Amino acid sequence: MIRSQFRLLMPMAAAVALAGVSAPALAQSMSEPAGHHMVAPPHLSLAAYGEVKVAPDMATINFGVVTEAATAEAAMRQNAQSMERVMAALRRAGVAERDIQTSGLNLSAQYDYLPDQPPRLRGYQATNRVTVTVRDLERVGSTADAVVSAGVNQIDGISFGLTDRTAAEDQARRLAVRDLQRKAGLYAEALGVQLGGIRGLSEGTSMSVSPPMPYARSMAMESADASTSVSPGELTVRVDISGIYDLIR
Repeated sequence: MIRSQFRLLMPMAAAVALAGVSAPALAQSMSEPAGHHMVAPPHLSLAAYGEVKVAPDMATINFGVVTEAATAEAAMRQNAQSMERVMAALRRAGVAERDIQTSGLNLSAQYDYLPDQPPRLRGYQATNRVTVTVRDLERVGSTADAVVSAGVNQIDGISFGLTDRTAAEDQARRLAVRDLQRKAGLYAEALGVQLGGIRGLSEGTSMSVSPPMPYARSMAMESADASTSVSPGELTVRVDISGIYDLIR
């Protein structure tokens, strides 16, 4: 009796197993020989880039006011007074409030270290760092001089950029695609095949700028009441792309 039940259940198990297989998969398994795999159509993978030079239209100045005093309260108070004079100088230079940003505020204890003696507290140092955007490049040097005269005693440098990179990036994209198409056509001709449609395309953008220019104002400039000379130069906007083309034999 047990053997006859076992023989009846076997066809039902097979039917359940086949029910989980879709019709296309079943048809493929029936039509293709065992171990056969679909071969991907031939394709061509290439990379190209487009690059344009453009003049900057803005500059960024990173500077700070550093003060030291015997107490933390005195260091912060002196720093705040210096920063008030710096902000007033920026307003006189025509810098808008939206272009002035506090980038760091720090207070730290200062110690003297002597041989064979424990560290001795010398006082406290307060640092207030500010990032300023200057949109009139002709006023970059005079703006830097103005904040230094008002009390700034640290300037990290001056860097240049673009308010809007869209137009430059779009021009670089066109150049990149043109170069990619040229390469694809060249390879197809050399291989003796026809170039099919593009299967995929990816991109990456970048803008290379010169490192921040160090700020230096000589005594001769101060005596002659001349502003620091600043040269913005050019920026390089680059778009890198990679594409996959089908090849037709």
